[in-house]
Amino acid sequence: MLGIVSYGAYIPWHRLSRDEIGRAWGIPVPPGEKAVASYDEDSLTMAVAAAIECLKGVDTKTLDCVYFASTTFPYKEKQNATTLATVLDVNKTTFTLDVSNSLRGGTHAIKLSMDALQGGSANRVLVCTADMRAGYPNGEMELSLSDGAAALIIGDRDVVAEIEGYETIHNELIDIWRSDKDRYVRFWEDRFLREEGYGKVVTNAVSSILKKFGFTSKDFATVIFNAPDTRQLDMIAKKLNFDPKSQVQKSILGSLGNTGTALTPMSLVAALEEANAGERILVTSYGDGCDVLILKVTDQIENLHKKLGIKKQIETKKTMRSYETYLRWREIIETEPAKRPPMEVPSAVALWRDTRGGLALYGVKCKSCGTPQYPAQRVCVKCHSKDQFEDYCFADKSGIISAFSHDKLGLSVDPPITTTSVDFPEGGRIMTDMTDRDPDEVKVGMQVDMTFRKMRYTGGIYDYWWKCRPTRNK
Repeated sequence: MLGIVSYGAYIPWHRLSRDEIGRAWGIPVPPGEKAVASYDEDSLTMAVAAAIECLKGVDTKTLDCVYFASTTFPYKEKQNATTLATVLDVNKTTFTLDVSNSLRGGTHAIKLSMDALQGGSANRVLVCTADMRAGYPNGEMELSLSDGAAALIIGDRDVVAEIEGYETIHNELIDIWRSDKDRYVRFWEDRFLREEGYGKVVTNAVSSILKKFGFTSKDFATVIFNAPDTRQLDMIAKKLNFDPKSQVQKSILGSLGNTGTALTPMSLVAALEEANAGERILVTSYGDGCDVLILKVTDQIENLHKKLGIKKQIETKKTMRSYETYLRWREIIETEPAKRPPMEVPSAVALWRDTRGGLALYGVKCKSCGTPQYPAQRVCVKCHSKDQFEDYCFADKSGIISAFSHDKLGLSVDPPITTTSVDFPEGGRIMTDMTDRDPDEVKVGMQVDMTFRKMRYTGGIYDYWWKCRPTRNK
């Protein structure tokens, strides 16, 4: 049996109200809000967060492939999936692949996973999707495009949702696009997109797979449409004889926005959170064509219902103070640079040397007294044993703030800089910055988790490391 083994999702903590965007431009706007990645996040860091949630209880050494799908990779020429795999500490022989340039990237990666399993070259594949697309300021897309990530493990054992069928149609159409010279997503007028693009292509793809596998609309408990808006979602559902109220998965467009490549996988995670054994789910993904999946939920689904999924993360949020903050975080408006020497370009050699300790956040644990410590040492800080250590990962550990300070003079786009000392219950201490926090609520004794973040960008190099953040709902 081939299908989904585990799932995970990530929604940024920050939300920007569409009313606030309307206030800034003096225009009427639809209700709702959009998820906004923090100034220190990008598609890679969000994919890491979703993957960590997906991999809880899973040995990363069992992964044969890591596929990363996005239209907004940090690097255009450097494999992003390799960095993702390094952070997750998978085997060096694990095959890595970037799936780019298509909003169907998530379902493309699932199809590649299916082929790898059926061909015998893999037993477990991690599929990560994340996007951070931007629309023109004071434009329609600015109101709808948002940020998020999802991760799935595709395998042939302990499957929570069996993949019963897959269908794909490609369609050459300039409807939603972004060239190599564009920063912002472009789109053609709605009627053309609806009649020659989304409406026609999705209808043909869904009709084809239903006929191919002998199903009707009544055979599905849940249907996922990643429509550009709720109006087109209702239109396509009725056209294909699905009940918008009882069958169609509730859209996240209003509460989170359009997360691009991650929209369909995130919607699937939301559906699996509430799915029951025996139910069938129809999944569609659109972009220069359409992919359609038929899934059947198994009894194993009960083992994953306790995961931190979409619903809890939607409820855990911080409303941004102003639209201007969003513009500053995205570097859409230019601000006066600090009157300081420019940042030194990171050393590629130093980054390579610190790969295990910096990206995968490995310290060591003393074999003599059992004390974890970071960074890796040769002499134990407690019992003073020399060279008696084993590897110890801090990335998946929760800790407690033992001390902190707010630096209001340090250079930051989200002042103040909150520096913390984090103690771990098992032992060990890390000094690190804190993110996704309300400075007024930070206190000694607060529980925090480690989170992979972007530290700086200079000289064409992204420098990543780990920060802490308040523990979100479990």
